[in-house]
Amino acid sequence: MIIESQELPPIGTNAFALIEPQLKECVIIDAPAEAYDWATRIAEQYGCKIVALILTHGHWDHILDGHRFAAAEIPIYGHQADTEMFEAPARMSSYAIPGLEMLPVPITHWIEGGDIVELLGAKMEIRHVPGHCPGNILVYIESEAATIVGDVIFAGSVGRYDLPGGDFDVLKQSIQTQVYSLPNETTIYPGHGGQTSVIQEKVSNPFVRG
Repeated sequence: MIIESQELPPIGTNAFALIEPQLKECVIIDAPAEAYDWATRIAEQYGCKIVALILTHGHWDHILDGHRFAAAEIPIYGHQADTEMFEAPARMSSYAIPGLEMLPVPITHWIEGGDIVELLGAKMEIRHVPGHCPGNILVYIESEAATIVGDVIFAGSVGRYDLPGGDFDVLKQSIQTQVYSLPNETTIYPGHGGQTSVIQEKVSNPFVRG
């Protein structure tokens, strides 16, 4: 499996493409602005079909292009705890960039912690990691020693917990029980900034130690 990423506007949010060249399929994780155009270019580059969009959570900067994937009839996965953000994203306008058009994103597959999603010939474990927002999930792919975590944790930092639905104590518990319980060598792909690893954050993250 090939993992591609791209930092996208308007605030540097990462989108990811998981590509399985043999199956000629790819899965996109998160949909910032311009993610659909980027994803279609990646799919064309590898000769793949986009078979799913997984949203790590419902914050506006991760779902801006979600409606475009829906219009293309691509299945969309998300956690039910963020239903309000998916269905009525304009309610986030008080903490979004003024003037953005935020359209609803219809979720076709509701996922929750403990689910195993089989895509690209691989088993993808879903873990629920609230604290940044109620519906944040991570996607752990054991065969690739990789996890895409949304905004629960970053390299040397953690996701904001001062937005509606955020709670530092809940976030800390999510990190300690759901992120730090992954194998130490697991590469962490966060929603903002560069990649890190479980062991790196366990020993050096100033907010939550392992």
